[in-house]
Amino acid sequence: MDLATVIGLVGVLGLIIGSMAMGVGVGPYIDGPSVMIVVLGSIMTLLIGYKMDMMTKFAKVFMIAIKPSYQPNYEELIKKLVDYATQARRDGILSLESAAANEEDEFLKKGLSMAVDGNEPDTIRELLEIDLEQMDERHKQMASIFSNWAGLAGAMGMIGTLIGLVAMLLNMSDPSSIGPSMAVALLTTLYGAMIGNIFGNPIANKLGLRNSDEILAKTMIIEGIMSIQAGDNPRTLEAKLLSFLPPSKRVSQFE
Repeated sequence: MDLATVIGLVGVLGLIIGSMAMGVGVGPYIDGPSVMIVVLGSIMTLLIGYKMDMMTKFAKVFMIAIKPSYQPNYEELIKKLVDYATQARRDGILSLESAAANEEDEFLKKGLSMAVDGNEPDTIRELLEIDLEQMDERHKQMASIFSNWAGLAGAMGMIGTLIGLVAMLLNMSDPSSIGPSMAVALLTTLYGAMIGNIFGNPIANKLGLRNSDEILAKTMIIEGIMSIQAGDNPRTLEAKLLSFLPPSKRVSQFE
């Protein structure tokens, strides 16, 4: 569970709802037509621009920002790769066959298996990098749904504002219609701004950070596999992998 995301979402919604309650109450800020125009309208517009199979993963991807499915522990990953390198250097790379079969990380399992099977280093690197590039592309496409949702919600808010203003101007002779028309005009802008700045852009940014974390972990795995196959000294491998981390986290297990 990502506490930063949860605290941020709950906090900002609490502040907005609290400020409404301290004013005229929450009720006046709830408007059916405005919800239809902004919320449903922006989601329908997303359906135009994205494939259905991508949109069906909308909720699942949103939850990744709150509870990531992949949380790399770089220190443990480095230790594991160094241990594999030590075993391969001592007993030969074929001794890693059992470790590869039992490895839970699918990316690391794939790399170890190819190394144990005796594939050429260039082939292993090429296949793993293709896997990494495709993962990066998939993640960026899913994150773009939320960044585009932010823009579309804002645009639908402006459309709602125009609809409300047109309705108000056409019924200036009827004072009772001015209030509801103005509510639609103003609340659609409010809803669009809330979706874009609370959900759309922040979630897209958080998903980008998740992607960067996974790319870093898998890049370290690629370098680790290459070093293991080359028979590099485990200390050399550790120094290489530690260079991916901030200086404050570069703690050697050999010290």
